[in-house]
Amino acid sequence: MPSLNSDTEKHRTHLYGRRKGKRLRASLRDALDNELPQIRIDPEKIAPPCDPRTFFSPNIEKIWLEIGFGGGEHLAAQAQANPKVGFIGAEIFENGIASLLKQRTAAALENIRILDDDARAFLPFLADRSLDRVFLLYPDPWPKAKHAKRRFVNPTTLDHLARLMSPGAELRIATDHPEYARWCLRHVPVHPAFQWDVSGPNSWRQRPQDTIATRYEKKAVREGRTPMYLNFLRVVG
Repeated sequence: MPSLNSDTEKHRTHLYGRRKGKRLRASLRDALDNELPQIRIDPEKIAPPCDPRTFFSPNIEKIWLEIGFGGGEHLAAQAQANPKVGFIGAEIFENGIASLLKQRTAAALENIRILDDDARAFLPFLADRSLDRVFLLYPDPWPKAKHAKRRFVNPTTLDHLARLMSPGAELRIATDHPEYARWCLRHVPVHPAFQWDVSGPNSWRQRPQDTIATRYEKKAVREGRTPMYLNFLRVVG
């Protein structure tokens, strides 16, 4: 049976973004070395169809995935507020991973698992209808036209998410880049599996009440950019 590793290798040459930033403090480096292995999803040990609930304790009732969790503050806050939800965070930037590990330890959060690899290679190995919510918050917009193909939202990933998300599951996208918002609205609602959940002409300006502002959102506001919140539902069928 194929493993995630074999499929991941095909994606590595297409994996964009930094893996490392400024040098980590000793405590954060220690967290990466000693804590990450305890909650890391090991690509070598996954075979399809994988039920992600097996990564967690039996009391976990739902699975939420955050793709590119950045500094981890949103994921940690959600995990603390929803103890019966298993959270999978996919991120390649080790400084962000170390930050999430620190927050996890401080709040004693047991419902977090980390994939320190490309989420696109992970999706094909998950079982059908195994995700109950997906977050894509402030992804790299790749603003140049020649780089648009690098954007996470595209027909291929939407097909994967359509298979993986249970009916009624939410796909939450936040961005401060108008072109990325337009890109999402050109691609997601036209997919037969998704419906834009919009309640009025200004609802895209309103952050969901059960979430927090990430550091990227705060930076956008400081620099005069407008955060946009696009919520899509996995339609029944």
